[in-house]
Amino acid sequence: MKFERLVVKGIVTREKLAGIMEESISAGSRPEELLVESGVAKHEILLCLSEHYELPYLEYDEGLLVAETVLRPLDLERLKQALWFPLAVHGEKAWVVVCNFRDPALTEEIKRTLRVEEIDWLLALPSDLIRIIENNQDVNPHFPPSAGRTPLARLRTFLADRRTAMAGDRTALAKGRTGLAFIRTGMSFMAIALVMFRIFGIGYLAIFEVILLFAGMLMVTDGFLWYLPARRVGKRRPSYTATEHTFGTTVLELADPGESPVFTRTAPIRGAEELRAGWNRLSTVMKRRFLAIDRTDLAEERTILGHYRTIMARARTGLAFTRTGIAFIGLGIALLRQFPAGRWTVFDGALILWGVAMTMEGLHWYIPGRRAGKAGLQAIQRTERGHSIWDFMFRPFQKRLSIDDLPPTLSIKESHEPGIWGTTGLALERTLIADRRNVKARLRTIMARSRTGMAFIRTGTAIFSVGLGLLVYFGTSSAAWAVFDLILMLIGLVLIGDGFYWHIPAERTKEQFPYCFADMEIVIPDYARPAAYWQKVIFSHDDL
Repeated sequence: MKFERLVVKGIVTREKLAGIMEESISAGSRPEELLVESGVAKHEILLCLSEHYELPYLEYDEGLLVAETVLRPLDLERLKQALWFPLAVHGEKAWVVVCNFRDPALTEEIKRTLRVEEIDWLLALPSDLIRIIENNQDVNPHFPPSAGRTPLARLRTFLADRRTAMAGDRTALAKGRTGLAFIRTGMSFMAIALVMFRIFGIGYLAIFEVILLFAGMLMVTDGFLWYLPARRVGKRRPSYTATEHTFGTTVLELADPGESPVFTRTAPIRGAEELRAGWNRLSTVMKRRFLAIDRTDLAEERTILGHYRTIMARARTGLAFTRTGIAFIGLGIALLRQFPAGRWTVFDGALILWGVAMTMEGLHWYIPGRRAGKAGLQAIQRTERGHSIWDFMFRPFQKRLSIDDLPPTLSIKESHEPGIWGTTGLALERTLIADRRNVKARLRTIMARSRTGMAFIRTGTAIFSVGLGLLVYFGTSSAAWAVFDLILMLIGLVLIGDGFYWHIPAERTKEQFPYCFADMEIVIPDYARPAAYWQKVIFSHDDL
C-alpha cells in the first residue's frame, strides 16, 4: 500500500488511513488531498508517493516559472483539469509534473500536445500542481486567467485609449463652443448692420453697414465650420456600465471592446477575501498581483468619471448652442415687433424659427448632461463613503490582529540593492500614483460639474436678459407678448438657480485641494534610489 509509511512512522493510525481511503472512494476525491486536510504534512505524503512509484517529487515554489515558449501553445485551464504541467521541453524529451502518470490515455495526450517521444515524470499533489499552473498564469490561488498581470495591463491600456479618445472629444466640443461664440459675435455685427439699414436705408452709412454685415457673415460661417465637427462628436453617445470595486475579490473583465464597451466582473473568487485580509502574510508576487487588480479598478473609475465629464462637456456645448438660438430668437422678435409687416417679416420669422430649432437641439443635449452630472456626483460620494485599498493593506492600523498579521521590520541601508523600489515597492508606488490620479479625476469631475453649472447660469442669464429687454423696451401694451416675456424671465431664473445649485458645492470642494490654490509639489520618482533622495518640482502661482 502506497501510504503504509505513514502508519509505520505513527503519523496516522491504520484505522484512520482505512477511513480516509474509503471516503476518497465514496466521495470521488483523491486520498492525498484528504490526508492533507486531516493534518498530515505534504512532504510526508510526497515521500510515500516517491518511494512507491520510485519517482522524484516536486512541491509548489513561487520561483518555479516555465519558459514562455513552452507555455505559449498550451491551454493552462485545460491543464488544471487534466492535472499535468510541463517543466521543460528539449528536442524529443519533456519533463512533466503529474498526479497520475499511470494513465495511458493521459500519457498519449501529453506526448501529442508537446510533440515529444519521451517523458521524465515528477510527482506533485493536486493542490500544488494547480498552484504551479496558476503561478505561471501569473494569478493568485483560484483566480481566473483574466486576473493575470498581462491581461490586466491590456485592459488598462484599452481604458487609457478610451480616456484619450474622450479627451479628444472634449477638446473638439470646446472648439465647438468657441465656434458658437464666433456665431453670436457675428450675429451681433449682422444685427447692428440690418437695424441701421432698416432705419436709415441707403445712405452715407451704407459702407459701414456693408462692412459690418460681411464681417458678421464671415464670423458666423467660420463659427459653423468650428461647430459642425463638434456636433458630430456630440451625437456619439458611448455608454459605459460602471461596476463596483471589490478590492481584489472579483476581477474586471471587458465583454465588448467596441464603441460601447461593457465591463463585467467575475463572480466572487473563492478564498480571495481571506487572502486579501492576510496582506502582510502574502508573498511579494501575490501582493503585486493584487496591486495590478487595484490599478485596473482605479483605471475603470477614471474612465467612468471621464465619460461623465465628456457628457457634461456635450451639455455645455448644447447650452452654448441654446444661447446662440436665444440670440436668434431675441433678434427676430425685436425686429418683428419694432418694424411694421413687410418684405422683411419673412426674414424676421426665419430668424425666430432658426433660433427655436437651435434652442431645442441645445436643450436636447442639456438633459443627458444633467443626468451625467448627477450620476458623477453620486459615484464620487459612494467612493468617498466606502473603503479604499489602503484600508486592506494597512489593517494593523485599524484593528488589533495577531502577531502574524503585523508587517515585518524593514531595514534599508544605502548599501542595499534597490530591489524593493524596483519590484513590489514600484508596484505599490504605481498604485499610489494611480490613486492620486483618481483623486484628481474626482476633483476634475466636480469642477466639470461646476463649469456645467456656470453654463446653466450663463444660459439662464441670456434667456432672462432677452425677456427683460423685450419687456422693458416694448412695455406691457400687448398682454400676450408681456406674458411671453415673463415666461422667458422665469425660465432664465430657474436655470440660474439650478446653476448655482451645481456651482456653489464645487467651489467649496475646490478650496480643500492644493491643486487649485497656492503652490504644488510634484515628486519625480527615481526607482534606482530610495524615496528620500527623489527630487521635487515646485509649481507656484507667482511663477505664472
